Amino acid sequence: MAKTHAIAEERAAQGLAALGNRYRLRLFKILVRAGHEGMNISDLQRLLDMPASTLAHHLSMLARADLVQQQRHGREVMCTANYQVVNALVAYLKDQCCSGVKRAGESDAA
Repeated sequence: MAKTHAIAEERAAQGLAALGNRYRLRLFKILVRAGHEGMNISDLQRLLDMPASTLAHHLSMLARADLVQQQRHGREVMCTANYQVVNALVAYLKDQCCSGVKRAGESDAA
């Protein structure tokens, strides 16, 4: 396995693991809907009806996977989906779509 493929595979696994929790998935989908403007943490907390510490935990998991970016504007922290990483994750998943898989017992000349 090529080194770049292994790195892409590891990043994809991290991203999917971060999204593998229903609360993080819900949070991420809200940020995707918010677009490039993003949302501040207090609005996210209100929408999700989630304690601040729980929201911080879920945001940090998404940020570690680079799916969410956070930027401070004065006292406000804005969160946005990292569309470049999201698009790379989707591209990785679709990379070899419908290209076929050699099954056990099939020859290369099929």
